Amino acid sequence: MIARPRRFWPLYLVWIAVCAILFLLLRGAEDPSRRSGRIRPSDAGERALAALRDRDPARFSSYEVIHVAFARAGEGAAERRWVILCNRGPRSAMDDAIVVELRAEDGALLRIRKPG
Repeated sequence: MIARPRRFWPLYLVWIAVCAILFLLLRGAEDPSRRSGRIRPSDAGERALAALRDRDPARFSSYEVIHVAFARAGEGAAERRWVILCNRGPRSAMDDAIVVELRAEDGALLRIRKPG
């Protein structure tokens, strides 16, 4: 069997260069799949931890975000909100879990409560 030289290697290099350029150009762009009018889930988690640590830094210093969920208006409350479940780490079998609710539009603290 005769090995033929590959003639498409320049095309691969061009494709890699195009992808790298697009990556650099689009790195600060908004995600088109994310709905507008609300903060990001990761930002909601960070704000929830900050709100807990503002209340009691010693008690909530080892807490971490377990889950972040979006709740539409009418799902348990009148406003659109992020519901963030936080727990003491390492895991405490949810004995110390806290739920933080933030307004979806601006991340303002709505309430802090026990789960359930």
